[in-house]
Amino acid sequence: MVNRQWRRGQTIGRGSTATVSLAAASPSGHIFAVKAAELSLSAHLQREQAILSALHHPNIVSCLGFDVAAEAPFAPLSYNLFLEYAPLGSLSDCMMKHGGRLEEAAIRSYTGGMLRGLAYLHANSFAHCDVKSQNVLIWPDGRAKIADLGCARSTAGDGDAGRPIAGTPMFMAPEVARGEEQGAPADVWALGCTVIEMATGRPPWPDAVDPVAALHRIGFTCDLPKRPTWLSEEAKDFLDKCLRRDARERWTAEQLLEHPFVAKPSTTSCSSETALNQVWISPKSTLEQVLWDSVADEEEKDEETGAVERIQQLATSGSPAANWAQDDDWITVRISEEESAAAVPVDGDEDNVGSGVDLHHSDEVNAVGMAEEREL
Repeated sequence: MVNRQWRRGQTIGRGSTATVSLAAASPSGHIFAVKAAELSLSAHLQREQAILSALHHPNIVSCLGFDVAAEAPFAPLSYNLFLEYAPLGSLSDCMMKHGGRLEEAAIRSYTGGMLRGLAYLHANSFAHCDVKSQNVLIWPDGRAKIADLGCARSTAGDGDAGRPIAGTPMFMAPEVARGEEQGAPADVWALGCTVIEMATGRPPWPDAVDPVAALHRIGFTCDLPKRPTWLSEEAKDFLDKCLRRDARERWTAEQLLEHPFVAKPSTTSCSSETALNQVWISPKSTLEQVLWDSVADEEEKDEETGAVERIQQLATSGSPAANWAQDDDWITVRISEEESAAAVPVDGDEDNVGSGVDLHHSDEVNAVGMAEEREL
């Protein structure tokens, strides 16, 4: 029996079915992040692993492997997804650290990084479906990486077209709000909304009172998110190319990479001085959380529920804010080959079940990783 060993640290994010924790490989001490859920509730994590394992790009967070383990005798098996750890946290964290919004030079730089990641994702026939500042991670060198592909879907016409709409209502494109389609053009719309979010520190529809009203306004009126007046003409023109109500008229991510707004070099403003010592967490009120959080199709039972119905459920649930308590204790997790064999394979990924990654010798797991805070 061959054992692999890693140690779970403090929880840095918590959702309805999954948690994100810091982790360290033993005996090397390499730091990474682990997103975990009970095996029976881990379909979304397995889908994310299958997608990430096929993608390799400097602007998309790397999957370092996975395993299946029980943390105590007779405890249920957990599916553990190993990811890079980003010591600066998310783009949303960066905004909060700098007073709630960013200067245009930083917006330009981060937008360029997101675009490069999206262009690669779209070229490989995937749409992210939940682009927003909370799902972009920032590295000390200023690089932005797209993360959290739990809502991602194939655009190659191989069956994902029948999956329900997913994502965050405030960032949904008009065609998504109407329940028509969700593909690469919707990511471009959400990118434009994220630029507005970076520039204002507020969601793209700040006066929306609830998700259902926001969806109706997005999908069935002629309204557009307001462009911040202080932005340059280049930035405003970039937003115009992203935020076109007709998806056919929106520029693609590849086209937007040639736009002057992102084509010119710029610098970022998120410092790495305290990156390894700070994890920025900002629980929102129940109303704000409803407006921001993803409508995720995490469970099998949700597959037949429409987007609007699920958003209505969100709006009326009255769920309390997530528990952000941190656990400073470290838990040693041992995984054997026999236990790994119990994993449920992702379609077409049978050879990888339980294989995980040899964390003892992974040079990729250095001081980089992930900090996620919202619904996973």
